[in-house]
Amino acid sequence: MFKQLILPAFLVTFAVLISGCGKDPDPVNEEEVITTLTMTWTPQGSGLPVVFQFRDPDGEGGNAPIVVSGPLAANTTYTVSLELLNETKTPATDITQEVRDEGTEHQFFFATTTGITLSFSYDDTDANGAPIGLETTITTGDVASGKLQVTLRHDLDKGAAGVAQGDITNAGGETDVQVEFDLIIQ
Repeated sequence: MFKQLILPAFLVTFAVLISGCGKDPDPVNEEEVITTLTMTWTPQGSGLPVVFQFRDPDGEGGNAPIVVSGPLAANTTYTVSLELLNETKTPATDITQEVRDEGTEHQFFFATTTGITLSFSYDDTDANGAPIGLETTITTGDVASGKLQVTLRHDLDKGAAGVAQGDITNAGGETDVQVEFDLIIQ
């Protein structure tokens, strides 16, 4: 009878030990916490940079975010760089390099309201040659005013129709940050 109890107990103990020795599952790549998005518009040729900034330092659901933008010159080409911060930590964490390093999983999209003309081209790419959008060239059209929406998508389908050209329609994925700026072209 002793042998009949020992063998099942041994097998159960062995199974528990073996299951506990397996590899940990792949780490989950959590969505980035982005409290600040800064767009620096540097006119090609000459002129001072214009800074657009979205700040929500206490994170979603706290105080209202602060959104600042400045006027852009009509029919002007700008080199635009984006910087991302997580200010819920002290000191603030720069998320920009993380997005660049995980470029195959991220892409920025730029959309305007009717009446605003902007043309853009991505200046940076991920390891597969697909756009990211941390560095972009944007050319303004004629005098106008409206809204500019900047969206960062995570885990999107970069191979879907139009995505490489900046069309968010078929991108899928999750939105890491979406900001709407007042846009004045003068």
